[in-house]
Amino acid sequence: MTACRSCLPLSRETPRWVLVARILRARGNKGEVAAEILTDFPERLPRLREVFAGPADGKNEPRRMALKSCWLSQNHSGQAVFHFEGVDSISEAEKFRGFEVLLPFEQRVTLPAGQYFVSDLMGCSVFETPASPPVFASSPCFLSEAPSLLGMVRDVQFPGEGISGTPLLEVETSLGEILIPLAVDICTNIDTNARRIDVLLPEGLRDLNRE
Repeated sequence: MTACRSCLPLSRETPRWVLVARILRARGNKGEVAAEILTDFPERLPRLREVFAGPADGKNEPRRMALKSCWLSQNHSGQAVFHFEGVDSISEAEKFRGFEVLLPFEQRVTLPAGQYFVSDLMGCSVFETPASPPVFASSPCFLSEAPSLLGMVRDVQFPGEGISGTPLLEVETSLGEILIPLAVDICTNIDTNARRIDVLLPEGLRDLNRE
């Protein structure tokens, strides 16, 4: 079970765009720009014929930009080089510094089972499942044993670059934030359509979060 950082929405409302890169600076003297890759699927970038580019503050509508070319940098890990049609000088390329490279939300990659976009996890309600299920629905303890609302996913934390590990759900609860590993044995059910995640918290996890 994994979460994908790519396709982060520009807002938590119904998204129109997905963010795949952020332009860092002009590159060379032909109008190319170097960009930080913000997608888990960088291999698709060189195949793109057009993208949209807009300022990070979102105040202006992103511009449709046809691509002359795009390739993944061999010298700078995690970067791609974009060359937009009609941008042929350093001064023109510098105008795109800090811009975000976007794709329409409809072009979001379809993930295999067990993988989720961060944008789909954020805002989900998290319900804590009892360690042992109720014996009978008519049991006097049934209400206390039923899944209870724990909180809401605020964000997802990832291990540092080059470090293997399990992503952590940042869950905002009435008692503060709790970090929950995005692991199959803990997140027992994820239904992004219903905006719900059921978790079975291992013993000691709450205490670990308080330290």
